[in-house]
Amino acid sequence: MTPYLLIKVGWVAGSLLGLLPVGAGFSLAEWVVLNAATIAMAGIGIVVALALVRPWGMRLPGMPLIFCAWVGTGFLVPVLPYAVLTALFGTDGGGSEGSEDGPSMPEWEAALVQAGFVGMGLGLAVALPAYLRRRWPNAFAGRVGDDGGGSSRVPPWTAVVGAAIALVWLYWAAGGTAGITRPAGRDIGWHLLGGVLGLWALLASAAYWSLVSGRPAGLPRWVPAALGWLGSGSLFAWSGWKLPLTVYVALTSRVMPSGRRIWLSRRCCTLRRWGWAR
Repeated sequence: MTPYLLIKVGWVAGSLLGLLPVGAGFSLAEWVVLNAATIAMAGIGIVVALALVRPWGMRLPGMPLIFCAWVGTGFLVPVLPYAVLTALFGTDGGGSEGSEDGPSMPEWEAALVQAGFVGMGLGLAVALPAYLRRRWPNAFAGRVGDDGGGSSRVPPWTAVVGAAIALVWLYWAAGGTAGITRPAGRDIGWHLLGGVLGLWALLASAAYWSLVSGRPAGLPRWVPAALGWLGSGSLFAWSGWKLPLTVYVALTSRVMPSGRRIWLSRRCCTLRRWGWAR
C-alpha cells in the first residue's frame, strides 16, 4: 500500500502547489478532502498489515484492530475475483457514459495502484486468518449446531435484508434496468462488479443464517464464519464509502451540471483503475 499512499500524497501536494491538475468535476477543496481520506485509509491499512504479522500486534486492543481489518478485507478481498474478471474481459468497470474530459492517470500509476490493492487483498486473505486463529482460537473451533442453534424457523432479519440487497444487485448485474439511470451507459465491468458484490452479499446472508439457525449441522464453524466476515465486510465497507458520495450527488443534483453529476456518480463505485478517487 505504500506506493498508493505516496501517489495520493503527490496528488494532494501537487494540486495545492498548482503543479498537478485537479480531477475533473471537483473543486480544489473537494479533491484534497477526498484524497486525504484515502491517504488516511492507506495509512491505517499499512499499520493493520504490520500488526497482523509482528509480535506487537498481539498486544494491541482487539476491537479497533478487528474493525479496521474487517473493513479492509471488505474493501479488497471480495473484489479480487472482479480484478481477475476485468483483466479477462479487458474493462475497468467505469461505465461508458460521457467523456473523460479531465486528466488521466498515467499507466505506471494505474499499475502501482492495482498492484497495491491486489497485493493487500491477497496479504489480508493469508495473514488475517492466521492472526485470528492465534489470538482467538475458540472462534474457529467446533461445528455448526454445536451450541444448540436452530430453534427459530424464520431467518434473522439481518440475513433477510442482506439477501434482498444481494438479489437487487444480481438483478442489475443480469441486465435488469428498473431503478437504473441511463442503463445503456453501463458497460460489462459495471455488471461484473455488481454481480461479484451481489454474490458476496448473498453468501454473507447465508452464512449468518447458518450460524444462528444451526444448519447444516456438522459444517465446520470456520466456513460460515469466514464467508460471513468477508460478505458483511464488503457490504459495510463499500456501502459506507459510496453513501456520502451518493448523498452528495442527490443533494446537489438540482444545481450540479449534468456532465459533472454523471461523472461523479460513475466514479462512486470505481476501484480497479482509479483508486477510490480519480
